Amino acid sequence: MRKGIHPDYGPVVFRDRAANYAFLTRSTMTSVKTIEWEDGNIYPVVDVEISNVSHPFYTGTARVLDTAGRVERFERRYGKQG
Repeated sequence: MRKGIHPDYGPVVFRDRAANYAFLTRSTMTSVKTIEWEDGNIYPVVDVEISNVSHPFYTGTARVLDTAGRVERFERRYGKQG
């Protein structure tokens, strides 16, 4: 890699405020907010709106759309053109 063109890559805490969940990983993102982590060190914290803990797909609360029923309802309402 060329020197001086890449952002710093270091430990960052991502916090899902809706689910009260946080995890430590490495990233190029930065923040002026900091948090003291479980290991006693202070890391920058980035608040996210959704994570795997609160996303409906991962939690099993996702709704399955009935696309066949929608097509039939549309055809009943407007009739088949033909």
